[in-house]
Amino acid sequence: MNKAFIDTNIILDLLAKRKPFHPESEQIFSLADLGSIELFVSTLSIVNTHYILKSILKKKNSRTIIRKFKVLVESVELTDKILELALNDSKFKDFEDGIQFYTALEAQCNVIVTRNLKDFKNSNIPVMSPKEFLTKEMDK
Repeated sequence: MNKAFIDTNIILDLLAKRKPFHPESEQIFSLADLGSIELFVSTLSIVNTHYILKSILKKKNSRTIIRKFKVLVESVELTDKILELALNDSKFKDFEDGIQFYTALEAQCNVIVTRNLKDFKNSNIPVMSPKEFLTKEMDK
């Protein structure tokens, strides 16, 4: 089964219904709901998503949305090991992208799904846009 790591921007596309990205993110999470793929996210992504959603929605609503969302994904703990690896990897200019990469590596994911492909150019895990990922999944 495909183990996909989902970057924060894809989570926000789904939960904040960001246009024009929402339909593709919705399809990805539907595949997980059907049991066709396993989705992994960083616990940092959950925290960041809540922070952003509460500025868009009421605080109570953002927790409810995340609580429902959480059943679709497995969250991977942000550990000291991941922090150290990201802090010491100069290939990732953005610290948060380094955390995402090393979290995906720790979870043994075989793909990272993001809209920020350029930020993961040094990844040794394949990186795909939502559209590329869906095309690959539909070809199986």
